[in-house]
Amino acid sequence: ILRDWQDSDRVPYAAFNVDPDVRRYFYPETKTTAETNEMVDGMIAALAADGFGFLAIERKSDGAFIGDAGLTRIDAATRAVMPNPGDIEIGWLLGKAYWGQGYATEAARAWLDYAFGSLNLPELVSFTQAGNLASQRAMEKLGMVRDDAGAFEDPTVPEGHWQRPHVIYRIARPTGRA
Repeated sequence: ILRDWQDSDRVPYAAFNVDPDVRRYFYPETKTTAETNEMVDGMIAALAADGFGFLAIERKSDGAFIGDAGLTRIDAATRAVMPNPGDIEIGWLLGKAYWGQGYATEAARAWLDYAFGSLNLPELVSFTQAGNLASQRAMEKLGMVRDDAGAFEDPTVPEGHWQRPHVIYRIARPTGRA
């Protein structure tokens, strides 16, 4: 279930963000509780401002908070270094206990439907650190296609850092959808 953020999500989300395995392909690698709370506040603000953003993911079977998924505007610094930038990125972050169970692709599919149906967006992109093969597989399961010409160095990561090289995947609105 994709739903609005609740205060009760903050503690488990902070636990995800302090886990070096969960944050392995993100920079910085871990986040403090205060930084996580700032992230949640920012996601809530983006939802209110844009009508889209990142929502909490709740597991249907037991109501467990398992992560987030959503759409975000790509920041200007990143767009500036992308060879063929998109406007809107689709992404997700799940706690380690929830990996490999299809939750990321299920949540992302719902966002794809919303993006192409309700928002009438022409295209979505997703990008990740070049070594993050699990996320790349999820992107491919969503029907996204890797754009090798679109690879870029993430400007939010320091030069020379192993996380700087990024790959990008794209998906266009299906034909016949206006």
